Amino acid sequence: MKIYLLFCTLFVLVLMHSCASPPTGVDVLIKNAMVIDGTGSPGMTGDVAINADTIYAIGNLDKVKGSVEIDANGLTVAPGFINMLSWANVSLIEDGRSQGDLRQGVTLEVLGEGQSMGPLNERTKNEMKENQQHITYDIKWNTLGEYLDYLESKGVSTNIASFVGNGTLRNYVMGYESRIPSTDEMATMKSLLRDAMEEGAVGLSTSLIYVPSGHSQTDEIIELARVVSEYDGMYISHIRDEEGKLLDAVQELITIAGEADIRSEIYHFKASGNANWHLLDSAIQLVNSARKDGLDIGTDMYMYNASSTGLNVLLPAWAKEGGHQKTMALIRDPSKRLKMKEEMDFHVPADKILLVGFKNEELRHLIGKTLQEVADQRQKSREDTLLDLIYEDDSRIQVVYFSMSEDNIEKKLALPYMAICSDAGSYTNEGVFLEQSTHPRAYGSFARLLGHYVRERQVISLEEAIRRLTSLPATNLKLHKRGKLKTGYFADVVVFNADSIADRATFDKPHQYAKGVEHVFVNGVQVLSEGTHTGSLPGRVVRGPGWKGYQK
Repeated sequence: MKIYLLFCTLFVLVLMHSCASPPTGVDVLIKNAMVIDGTGSPGMTGDVAINADTIYAIGNLDKVKGSVEIDANGLTVAPGFINMLSWANVSLIEDGRSQGDLRQGVTLEVLGEGQSMGPLNERTKNEMKENQQHITYDIKWNTLGEYLDYLESKGVSTNIASFVGNGTLRNYVMGYESRIPSTDEMATMKSLLRDAMEEGAVGLSTSLIYVPSGHSQTDEIIELARVVSEYDGMYISHIRDEEGKLLDAVQELITIAGEADIRSEIYHFKASGNANWHLLDSAIQLVNSARKDGLDIGTDMYMYNASSTGLNVLLPAWAKEGGHQKTMALIRDPSKRLKMKEEMDFHVPADKILLVGFKNEELRHLIGKTLQEVADQRQKSREDTLLDLIYEDDSRIQVVYFSMSEDNIEKKLALPYMAICSDAGSYTNEGVFLEQSTHPRAYGSFARLLGHYVRERQVISLEEAIRRLTSLPATNLKLHKRGKLKTGYFADVVVFNADSIADRATFDKPHQYAKGVEHVFVNGVQVLSEGTHTGSLPGRVVRGPGWKGYQK
């Protein structure tokens, strides 16, 4: 009897061991890597096994064989990076390979800064069509969820997620009117917002220096944010001012977070303009104090001392509040034009404003020149030149502003709650994308973090940088099984050379891929192999906690 019981015990132990052990064969085996799991813990030498779309095992996997095996000796393996502010919503329609970001290790593009690709009605769809520039496309969707499904079915290499923009909600219901919404209008916006959250939007976004987003008063945003809070989503904002009124703008976000009881984040946190650089310390103190009081507030940033937005932001607020066509009409009015010239706020000198994008092909020879150079060439004032260019191009004109402090970049990066973004599209350095210039952050923000600020400047450790790129944003967004190298998580994986990764894009020549990323997997499918795109398009829509199919 004792022998029989001993035999049974041994049989059970053998059976348990066989069930717990990884199979002898897996789809992908990454061997001999420095494994950094995304939690901030120290890296360790080991292997990572992938089966289908899932990380199957991590550790010393000597007995495992992979259908595909990668010897990553001397390389680092980490979770795929999350771009907290991506403008790839149009570039992915043109080319779903997302090469500019993918070649830096990005496996998730988070879209929707204040404006989103839905919900749309016929008027706003026509407006979107009219505003298309060098990339043209049919608008085959109405809701945000339909747009995301459209991208997935069309094919993308990276995963995609999106906020719903309050500017899009406002435009749908009110156009560009600068007023408080009626009770019925507010109810319609809240209903549209609920629909977007249930389709999988990760939260509500605002971009309060732009119209119509910025027409919203604080109470209106709080009311919308409360809806999002019911779905456990996030509120994220390009705050109302990043210059002289920076502290008021940060306080507004803190107020919204507290009143709506919602996780919140400040897009591309910064103090812009030399005269305002000193305000960053006080802004950080405000955020730290709010966090100490129990509010879940974070920030994100890109890794450059220059921003990029429209030339029209230098116009006085009243000249923009009716939308672009109203601005064009005001420029044609001599008295209004004179008033605009008198009230322009050049917080950045004209020789620090680089022209990078035009709608009018006849103006594209000016790409790469500063506003001051064009003014000198035309023998006109900077104010007249600015207005003439906007009118001639019939657009806001994309520019780069050299307006930030390099010291402040390192100060911000040291904050433990700082996530990373590009605030740019994800382009291929060929074809239609070369018709315009861009900010080098489109090709280099993530590689610049790991190369310049981690390896060279040693502002934060490599493990901490990986945490900022992966588990920090994934946790903030409440993403299911993303952001860590962990058994059972989705296999979004990047393999890179920590000794050589670097950005190569410059302001003069921005269309240059970063170097140092060797392999990238998205949902277990290899999309980058030895630095070359495989052509695979396995990206999926990653939906927020309001989606009915969401799993915790």
